[in-house]
Order: sequence, then structure tokens, then C-alpha cells
Amino acid sequence: MTQPGTTPAPSGDLATFASENFTHNGETHPIYRKGSGPAVIVMTEMPGISPMVVGFADRVAALGCTAILPQMFGTPGRDPMSGSKLSMLGYTLGSMGKACISKEFTVLATGQSSPIVNWLRGLAAAEHTRCGGPGVGAVGMCFTGGFALAMAVDDLILAPVLSQPSLPFKTTKGRKYNIDCSAADLDIVAGRCANEGLKVLGLAFKGDPFVPSERFQFLKDRLGDGFIAVELEQSHGNPNSPFPKHHSVLTGDLIDEPGQPTRDALDQVLELFTTKLLTS
Repeated sequence: MTQPGTTPAPSGDLATFASENFTHNGETHPIYRKGSGPAVIVMTEMPGISPMVVGFADRVAALGCTAILPQMFGTPGRDPMSGSKLSMLGYTLGSMGKACISKEFTVLATGQSSPIVNWLRGLAAAEHTRCGGPGVGAVGMCFTGGFALAMAVDDLILAPVLSQPSLPFKTTKGRKYNIDCSAADLDIVAGRCANEGLKVLGLAFKGDPFVPSERFQFLKDRLGDGFIAVELEQSHGNPNSPFPKHHSVLTGDLIDEPGQPTRDALDQVLELFTTKLLTS
């Protein structure tokens, strides 16, 4: 029996999703789709589409939305916590290493949106045409956290969510007070916040070594009231997490129980999708 305060995020089965390839501007990636209603692009954290990321997508589909999981790195459906510690480490480092050398991702440079964002924008537009509704939601996690921000240059993105956005890696002070979004893209998003009432939701644990506090301050300074920061204490994370510092708000460090701060954060994300996509 699970002890109170330790209930983990649910795991999902990727086999319950339909799969196909999507091509935009000559770039092709597999995507996985489930549900009906307005589209929500769910971008996985490192090292790939894990059962917990699938479990989050299941919740999006249960809302009455179509959950779209693009495959950008890693082995789809693989549980990164299964197997020996050596195999776990090898899988994670392998996925990250391939992403870091890929031309599709901007890992260290500041003031740049990753090239794969153009493909993601194309995916969002195609899914909006296919699924209908007032617009599209987008949630990025960890490595992909900032992608949802850069995608929000398009008017069809109505509910962008940045969960523990980790790029650019904080190797210098300038990279802490920044995010992987070009200045031009960020200006457009800031304009949408000021003129359209767009809300950008950000989630992170305080003390997360991958998400410096300066990053959320940067977004507050640039987006003003358009940026909603949900900053959790380390004590709010699931005590059964295998890592010394809590990081994954919506998956690995979630305590899936009503009244828990991480569950409140999850519910805030789902409420944003409901308000912007289902009740507009």
C-alpha cells in the first residue's frame, strides 16, 4: 500500500496511442495521438517519452482534448527507471548526448530558439486544422520547456506551459538570466501577453540545479503579468524520487494526491487547457 504523501504520477501505455509520421519543411518525426477535441502538444522531458509522460498525456486526453506526443529523442515508451543503474545512466546520457550534438536543438546559445521549434509550429498548425477548437495548447518539460514559449509566437497557441525549462544550460551567469527563445520571438510573445491577455504558465522547484531562479525572473521581467510562475519548495516533491534534487513537476516528482502542492500545480495546468481550449 502506498504511504500518504508518496503516490507517484500515473504511468500510461504508449500502445493506446495512434502513431504516424509528420513532415514539415522536409523534417520528419513520429508523433503519437490520443483523444478528441482541441490539440495539446505534449513535449517530453529527457530522456524520452516515458510512461509517466504518457500518463500526463492520458490526463490531457481525458479532459476532452487531443494529446499529441512528438518523438524528438530517446526510445518512445521506454521507462528510464527500469533496469540496472548502469543501463539507466547509459540511456539518459545517450539520449542527451545525441540531442546536444543535433542541429535541431540549441543547448548553450542564448537568444536563440531551437530549429526544431519551426517543425513544432508546423505540427501545431496541422493539428489545429485537424482537431478544431479555438486554438492549441503546448507543454514543454525540462529540455523542451522553452519550446512552448517559442511556439507561442503563433496566435493559435492559447495555452503555453513551461515545466522546469532547462535550456540554455546554466554554464554562465548570462545563461541563467535567459531562456532558449530568440529575442524576436520573445518580443512577439510579450506583445501577445500585453495586447491579447496571453498567459504563459511556468512550473519549477526552487533549488533545481537545471532551472536557475534567474530564468523565471527573466520571464517575469520580459512578460510582466503575462507570466504566471508556480515555484515549489523542494519539500513539496515526492520523497521517493531517486534524485537528490526535485525537478520533474508533472511526472517523476509529482505527489498525485489532492491538496499536495505538486498536484495543485498539475491541476493548474489542466485548468489552463480547460479554460483556454474547451470553454472559450
